[in-house]
Amino acid sequence: MLRIISANLNGIRSATTKGFLSWIADQQADFICLQELKAQANDLTSAMMTPAGMKGYFHFAEKKGYSGVGIYTKYLPEQVIEGLGIPEIDAEGRYIELVYGKLSLVSVYLPSGSSGDHRQEAKFVFMDHFYKHLADLAHRGREVVICGDWNIAHQEIDLKNWKGNLKNSGFLPEERAWMTAVLNELHWVDVYRHLHPDTTAEAYTWWSNRGQAWAKNVGWRIDYQVATKEIAKTAKFASIYKDERFSDHAPLTIDYDWTM
Repeated sequence: MLRIISANLNGIRSATTKGFLSWIADQQADFICLQELKAQANDLTSAMMTPAGMKGYFHFAEKKGYSGVGIYTKYLPEQVIEGLGIPEIDAEGRYIELVYGKLSLVSVYLPSGSSGDHRQEAKFVFMDHFYKHLADLAHRGREVVICGDWNIAHQEIDLKNWKGNLKNSGFLPEERAWMTAVLNELHWVDVYRHLHPDTTAEAYTWWSNRGQAWAKNVGWRIDYQVATKEIAKTAKFASIYKDERFSDHAPLTIDYDWTM
């Protein structure tokens, strides 16, 4: 079995004070993909670098206290790929890939466009480059699991107040169409939805800090594990952990019948 967790931390230092590293120790995970570190290398303690017998690999943003992704793993990778090779994107620390034989693990953090038109445009630029990268990854003949905060709710079932968000970043028609193309044209699999096709089930992973969103479960499903077909077929179990709150997101865990 291969257990993979995706978790947007909204600050690794903040999540650590809320018990995230202690929680990791009990998860028996093979890979834990992190987003929104909001830290640089010299901000991390040894416990943050190597928790529970795992080693961390990171792609930090140049801007302090901003973005950043990482992966904790038990396994020494054959190759570590930081960034997409596009300087203006890579400066924000949004992509890291660990390569193992015929398997790759990716942690990705798509931009949010909610702070203004300039950031929405940056999000569209990222999506355009990332789509091409996804097409390339899909044709390498390798299995890939991409974990992360995609900052897009794909379908109406993926957020509570979909009618009120039709013109808002994260649920724009262009964003949703892009996600559909990733799944239908490039043949990637939304693994959680593959396991839980029931469109009546709420499965949110993020709640705004405004109002009573958490208390009222007014959430969005914007954290995904998206995978190539063969490894996606082996997925057996998925869960969203909400018993404790480490950030404004909830960790997504999926078990695959796969051997390293």
